[in-house]
Amino acid sequence: MASLTTGAAEFGAYAEYLDAAVDEVFSMMMGEPCTPVNESPMEERETISAVIGLAGAMSGTCVLRVGEQVAMAMASTLSGVTVETIDDTVKDALGEISNMVAGAWKGRQPLLASGCMLSTPTVVSGTHYQLHIQKPEFRIERYYRFSECSFGISLTCESMQ
Repeated sequence: MASLTTGAAEFGAYAEYLDAAVDEVFSMMMGEPCTPVNESPMEERETISAVIGLAGAMSGTCVLRVGEQVAMAMASTLSGVTVETIDDTVKDALGEISNMVAGAWKGRQPLLASGCMLSTPTVVSGTHYQLHIQKPEFRIERYYRFSECSFGISLTCESMQ
């Protein structure tokens, strides 16, 4: 059975796969190119995180983290309807975006494509919260921009041997 390793080359490939997955989802599903940026998004009063669990060949999480204005912009772009409040439409859209990104990321790696399952999205929102995740084998945190909006995605994982 093949094993998944996390050496420097693999770590770099995981980040490249994430960049490609994010751009694919935004280009295809939202009609907007999405590019990596170096700066962290500006913090807003309320933050919303959509969490996807990974299990199987790799165990961990994929977390999409956005501010409330960016969340509404994403939901509006995805649905084609202007969204003006944080409601179930926004939370569903963020859950779906995170699910598509996690699926596109794992699909770029043969071992993960067939040997790693995704959970249904969990969406958390508020003004002061922290997600606590066990100590990972690796963590990738990337920031992206589409239109005038920026957001973060992190992958926190460990390989299963």
